[in-house]
Amino acid sequence: MTSPEPRRALREEESSAGSTSPARRAEPAVPRRTSGSSDIVPGPSGDYLSHRQILVVLGGLMAGMFLAALDQSIVGVALPRITSELGGLDKLSWVVTAYLLTSTAATPLWGKISDIRGRRPMFQAAIVVFLIGSLICGFSPEIADFLSVPGINVMIAGRAVQGLGGGGLMSLALAVIGDVIPPRERGKYQGMFAAVFGVSSVAGPLLGGWFTDHLGWEWIFFINIPIGVAALIVTSMALKLHHVRRSVSVDYLGAATIVGAVTSLVLYLSWAGPTEGWLSTTGMGLLVATVVLIALFVLAESKAKEPIIPLELFKHWTFTSNITFAMIMGIGMFGGLIFLPIYLQAVRGFSATHSGLAMLPLVVGIFTTSIGGGQIMARTGRYKWMPVTGAAVVGAALVAFSRLEVDTPYYVIALIMYAFGSGLGFTMQVVVTAVQNSVNRRHMGVATASVTFFRSMGGAIGTALLGAILNIRLKHYLSEIVGAAQGPGPAGPIQTNDVTAIRALPEPIRSWVLEAFTRAMDDVFLVAVPFMVVALVIAVTMREKPLKGRSQHSDSATAGASQDSELASMAR
Repeated sequence: MTSPEPRRALREEESSAGSTSPARRAEPAVPRRTSGSSDIVPGPSGDYLSHRQILVVLGGLMAGMFLAALDQSIVGVALPRITSELGGLDKLSWVVTAYLLTSTAATPLWGKISDIRGRRPMFQAAIVVFLIGSLICGFSPEIADFLSVPGINVMIAGRAVQGLGGGGLMSLALAVIGDVIPPRERGKYQGMFAAVFGVSSVAGPLLGGWFTDHLGWEWIFFINIPIGVAALIVTSMALKLHHVRRSVSVDYLGAATIVGAVTSLVLYLSWAGPTEGWLSTTGMGLLVATVVLIALFVLAESKAKEPIIPLELFKHWTFTSNITFAMIMGIGMFGGLIFLPIYLQAVRGFSATHSGLAMLPLVVGIFTTSIGGGQIMARTGRYKWMPVTGAAVVGAALVAFSRLEVDTPYYVIALIMYAFGSGLGFTMQVVVTAVQNSVNRRHMGVATASVTFFRSMGGAIGTALLGAILNIRLKHYLSEIVGAAQGPGPAGPIQTNDVTAIRALPEPIRSWVLEAFTRAMDDVFLVAVPFMVVALVIAVTMREKPLKGRSQHSDSATAGASQDSELASMAR
């Protein structure tokens, strides 16, 4: 080092080396500010920040997290209208999948590059990329006319750019949280995280529905611009963290192979399988490519000096079980959040605004259990009961969703949605906390990014798979119902791509379409149930490690374990 580094930086470097000089060990770990500087320094506990300092940091993080969280909830209720106007319901899953695919692929890279350049500049870069994608989505009709291409293709491209930024927003925010808040105390602040998701989940559907019905769906993307600018200002003022520049290289080969593997699998599930045939040459080629690229990824990571996802992490069952659980729960989560608005708008005839209001019981469920579970976790230091309970409740809710009919009373649907949200609330934060609690502090960034990566991958795969099932089963049931109906059938093919026009169809075609939609949606929810059973089994087998407090540093928690000491030198 040619210039003096803050005490936190010295401590991190020393812990990674496995030794500390007596002189430095004797230094008191107290808050210290440089004259004229507003940089945040270590709190009284040494490694973690004080309560006041944490609140300052959280102000910057929550601004960026709100931007990404709002986008996830505001787009859902407008998707039926967007796909109806730009290209059809059959491409709905791609509007979601494009975002999930790029955010999944970018997540490990954001984490690794932030180790080189620092958390704050990368966090702000993610915001800028996200805003560029929002502008592309909002102006997709105009861009499509200028380029003479289908509007839905421009929308998908814009969502892909949004995903590149969104992957960094969530993973980097969670990594910083893991750096500055002890695992045992994280439950006390979980209410603030839940508030971000809760407010965005309430405001998102309402704003999305109102914009779609009154101003135009384009405004669900334009609203990101002032929020993003505010987030940039807040993070510049509040998010001041010390950073140690490290001479590391980015594992581009590993990133390319894992991106290729995920892309090939999603293409098989959402395109080749449904349109070309599951055993077609194209489909089998994509499956082979998936397997080959995964093998290449494992080979590349085993030889990389700074791997995107160190393979040594997978030797720890706490890490492996939690990321697997997160990936599987991503399938169930998106099964409800993406496809419930379709049922409400296509089958029940709700407007976009009305469907947003109708989703509030789900939001309330997430909010209450996330806060309540976090408080219990903070008091007891135990957390295994949360993923076990969450997986069981989500699975039961999906079974109930699979029994929906055209005329199911709304209060029944609302109760199921509340149960579904309650189950999700028990699982959303605890997985990240469990993984961060089990790894070395210098391994925090990689471990956190891995959780986000696998959860996003589960969401991308689940959305593609369930979207394909919806389209396939809708055609099947429509053909079956029309063939069994008495009297003359329709003169031509029944158009179901525009869900907003279904209510205007003449009888008996309207009844046929509603019944076919309901049966297809039932199949979508039912297919997600076995995944929740697997998630429950994994949750039961998880190893619970009591959450650490301020007096228990991750660097010393694994003393005597040579394998963990080796992991500590890889990444934060």
